Amino acid sequence: MLEREDLDVDGVPVAVLRMAHGPVNAMDLELCQALAERFRALATDPARAVVLTGSDRAFSAGVDLKRCLADGEPYVARFLPALCEAFRAAFELPKPLVAAVNGHAIAGGCVLAACADTVLMAEGSARIGVPEVRVGVPFPRIALEVLTAAVGERVARELVTGAQTHLPERAARLGLVHEVVPAAELSVRAAAVAAEAAAAVPADTFAMTKRQLHRACLERVDRYADEDAPVARLWTAQLADGWVQRYLRSVTGR
Repeated sequence: MLEREDLDVDGVPVAVLRMAHGPVNAMDLELCQALAERFRALATDPARAVVLTGSDRAFSAGVDLKRCLADGEPYVARFLPALCEAFRAAFELPKPLVAAVNGHAIAGGCVLAACADTVLMAEGSARIGVPEVRVGVPFPRIALEVLTAAVGERVARELVTGAQTHLPERAARLGLVHEVVPAAELSVRAAAVAAEAAAAVPADTFAMTKRQLHRACLERVDRYADEDAPVARLWTAQLADGWVQRYLRSVTGR
C-alpha cells in the first residue's frame, strides 16, 4: 500500500514514500489511514525530508468512488474523516515534502500533491486537477485550504469552480506544479529537491516557519468544523441519487 525507500542524498537522509495501492492508487479508507499514520510518524523520523510519489500510471486518481457507491453511508461516514486526516498529516509535516507526480493526480490526488512544499510533475499526457463539483460532491474544508495555500485564492477558485484537469505545462502556469520534469528524471530530481530544501535551513527553523505559514489555514479548518456534517450529507445524497454513478459512466464508459 505504501512502500518506503530510504536514500542518502549528499549526506541528507530522504524518505521516499510510494503509493502502490491498486492500478491508480485510488484513495480509500485504508490508504488514507495509512497515509495519515505514516506522515505523523515521519514527523519524528530520522529522515530530514520526504518525497511522496505514485506507481504505474498514476500518482493518485483520487477518491475510490466505486467503493463509496458500493458501501454507502456507513463507509462514507468513516472515509471522509480519514481523508481529511490524510491531507492534514501531509500538510502539517514539519519537514520538506516534495510530491513527485508521476502520472494522473485527480481530485483527492491533486489535493494530496498540493499538500507538499514543492510539486514536480513528469512530462507527458497525465493530468492534474480537482473536478469534484462535476462529480457532484463538495470539498471538505481542509481540501479548500490546502489548494488556497498552494496557489492563492484566485487560482484556487478557478480550479475548484472550473472543475477541469490540466496537462503538466498548464498546471505549471497555474502554479499547481512548480517544475515539469522528464519522466525518467523525476525520481532523482525529487530526491535532490527534497535534500536541498532540508540542507538549506536548520530543521527546527524550517518546522517553525512552515507551522507559521500554515497556521491560519488550519485554524480555519478547525473554526469551520460545522461544515463537516453537511458535507457528509451531500456526499451521501449524491451517491444515492445517481449523480456520482452518472459521472463515473461519463468518464469510464461503464
